[in-house]
Amino acid sequence: MHEPRKNTLSQSFGALGVVYGDIGTSVLYAFKECLEHGIESEKDIVGVLSLIIWSLFSLVSIKYLANIMRADNHGEGGVLALLSLAFPSDRSKFSRSAATMTGIGIFGAALLYGDGAITPAISVLSAVEGLKIATTQVAPFIIPLTLGILAGLFSLQSKGTGAIGKWFGPIMLGWFSILAVLGIKNIASTPGVLHALNPLHAIVFLSEHGTGALAIMGSVFLVVTGGEALYADMGHFGRKPIARAWTFLVCPALILNYLGQGALVLSDPAAKVNPFFYLAPGWALYPLIAIATAATIIASQALISGAFSLTMQGIQMGYIPRMEIRHTSKDEHGQIYIPKINTLLGVACAALVLGFGSASALASAYGIAVTLTMLATTALFYFASQRLWNWPPLKAAVCCVIFGSIELMFFTANSLKILHGGWFPLVAGAVLFTLMTTWKTGRRLLQTRLAPGMPLDDFIASISIAGTLDEHHKLHRCQGTAVFLASNPEGTPNALVKNIKHNQVLHTRNILLNISTAAEQPYVRPDQRVQIADRTEGFFRVSARFGFMETPNIHEVIRATSEKGLAIDPLRTTFFVGKERIIPTTNEGMALWREHVFVFLSKHAENAADFFQLPPDRVYEVSQVVEI
Repeated sequence: MHEPRKNTLSQSFGALGVVYGDIGTSVLYAFKECLEHGIESEKDIVGVLSLIIWSLFSLVSIKYLANIMRADNHGEGGVLALLSLAFPSDRSKFSRSAATMTGIGIFGAALLYGDGAITPAISVLSAVEGLKIATTQVAPFIIPLTLGILAGLFSLQSKGTGAIGKWFGPIMLGWFSILAVLGIKNIASTPGVLHALNPLHAIVFLSEHGTGALAIMGSVFLVVTGGEALYADMGHFGRKPIARAWTFLVCPALILNYLGQGALVLSDPAAKVNPFFYLAPGWALYPLIAIATAATIIASQALISGAFSLTMQGIQMGYIPRMEIRHTSKDEHGQIYIPKINTLLGVACAALVLGFGSASALASAYGIAVTLTMLATTALFYFASQRLWNWPPLKAAVCCVIFGSIELMFFTANSLKILHGGWFPLVAGAVLFTLMTTWKTGRRLLQTRLAPGMPLDDFIASISIAGTLDEHHKLHRCQGTAVFLASNPEGTPNALVKNIKHNQVLHTRNILLNISTAAEQPYVRPDQRVQIADRTEGFFRVSARFGFMETPNIHEVIRATSEKGLAIDPLRTTFFVGKERIIPTTNEGMALWREHVFVFLSKHAENAADFFQLPPDRVYEVSQVVEI
């Protein structure tokens, strides 16, 4: 169906404020970092600019916009969405590769958290450092001012982006327009810089500098660090609006500005100290710093929101413990706020600013995590392209080898930064990967230990004989409805068995509710939300499914069951929830230290009653000791 022009333009406009904040603020520091490697001659400056331009074109325009973003999961993108496309639960032909590629995908997702901490720190710090161009007396206040801006940014997250989102587009439109104007102004005085549009200059630069070019390539990569965000945020606007915004505004503005910075340095070598802010005339410096700061805040907002979305996906797919998720908009489903993640990111950003002290130092920590995530995306795309579009393996391999070779070169270049700060995102990613896989494995072991129990038909038969539990205990039926949350869709829930064993009470209507997440679907249609099976004697088994981009809650389940004839009044229903006390052992499963980590995560995970938004005064917890 053809999309209305007005809607398309509106979505493209909105994409400016959400999708392109990260890549759009790289102009503040990327070219400056390239010059730090002793790039001075006109030939070398043109060669570096050519590398910048063609890196943007090859990775953003060709890889992401023309290829990767075609692989959408019901409109959603990102490494976890691509993972579910490449290896859906109902496909066994890739089973030998699934475990390895799943690990790669999860590691790529873990690395994005490191990116989410570094981006706000380096972006805001680089903007505030522009004040040093106006006066050196402000230097002692750079760090405190940066911390103050970041503190304000994270404190506002609980309000949601809906209220201020309408301002993001206009600000970024103004930002990219200014980038283009500043670039054109300086290109006009030194038009020879336009030779950088020829890719041969990039090839010559690499051939002449040999292995010495690796360090420079690590800085060149800073221009494309926001490329992965295009795919991760695709669900907000769709591929076409994002592509139009890139083609007609963002890409031309970035290229013009980089060329302008190069032209300025060629005409005035002293400007290499901070070429971006030297682009502006003296009277425009403070306004430029102000809009640059606003742009970096928007860029940071996009990464923070992305971390929230990634966390929700991870919770639904079973890799992250349950956390409180607040929906900040009644109209936009994707606008969420996760307090724990917000606090952790805020602390991490502050620690990075204090620990590294400058944007240049932070640039050493930036890049390596993004290159690994990009490589993970490329690897997953090899399998997804064959499944989605029936690409021959050779075609998929050639495509991925081309992209992978470029990214591998960038990864090699960024690996030189490991001892100078690049260790941080790797350590952060490794720690998060360990926590995510430990939680996933621990939950699987826990489900194994929690046997399905007696088959429900046998259980119903045992209690229907004269209404007794056994010959010594009379079983009483009380009026009302009981809902037993069951993590396993088979057998009889332990909470039901224990309630009868200790209280000898059974409600007239008993609903065994299993809530699961469809790992291959971001959303589940409302009419397919629940399946109900009447098991006689007042027992009903209800299976509720949510997509990995949805937050499960009891209100949605009740709405769906009511539409199918099983009405539930939450204020007159008792909800029985099982609670496990986990004991680590040396039994077969995980290493003992990982079992202790799993126990720690379990203790700090949000309980099921709060996560599923059960009425707090209607919940009855039934505990059980489980050894893993």
